[in-house]
Amino acid sequence: MKTDKQKIQVLNRLVEYYGFQHWWEDENRISDWVSMILIQQTTESNAKKALKNLEPFLTVEGLQQIELEKLQELIRPAGFFKQKSRYIKELIQWFAANGGDFERFRNYSTAELRKELLTIKGVGSETADAMLLYIFERNAFIADQYAIRLFTRLGFGEYKNYEAMHKEFNRLTEQVTHDVCKEWHAAIDLHGKQYGKNKDLDESWLLSEREQLDIATF
Repeated sequence: MKTDKQKIQVLNRLVEYYGFQHWWEDENRISDWVSMILIQQTTESNAKKALKNLEPFLTVEGLQQIELEKLQELIRPAGFFKQKSRYIKELIQWFAANGGDFERFRNYSTAELRKELLTIKGVGSETADAMLLYIFERNAFIADQYAIRLFTRLGFGEYKNYEAMHKEFNRLTEQVTHDVCKEWHAAIDLHGKQYGKNKDLDESWLLSEREQLDIATF
């Protein structure tokens, strides 16, 4: 059975290789927050087009006041615009109802805040963890398909779903800084995209010398 130390080693080697990406570090956290809804089931370029259209309205007040039909039209490039417009409205309504101030959430435990985020329509486990990590500055492991496929390929186990992997890996985030934790997710996704382009990609460098020998002689 693989140890937590071995898991962290893989994650840190990925970060060292791909470097810091600084995802979702806009000074306007509302902009980053909304982009997490827009990016669902679309490409990064399409999500960026929609976000650009929304620029004049990326405040709590702006998104509360904008008419639903206008919001839908502005985010049309991101696809599923009717669904996503309702999700954005729900998100902002929830935030405003809780004071509309990120500082007010400092007293929430990460577990409590995750539970709250999951009550918002359109926010599933993966999106909730991304919000915890990038918006609320809490350490969280995003067990997306790239992560599941990577650690399955490396022989760490077979993870049947998001929650199964999240349960096993989330505790690892307690052992690293917040900056490193953010980069774990970025590096996993970048590596996953590289593997998607080349299924013969050598990944042995992510394992220790002993583990590489075990694979070579399997």
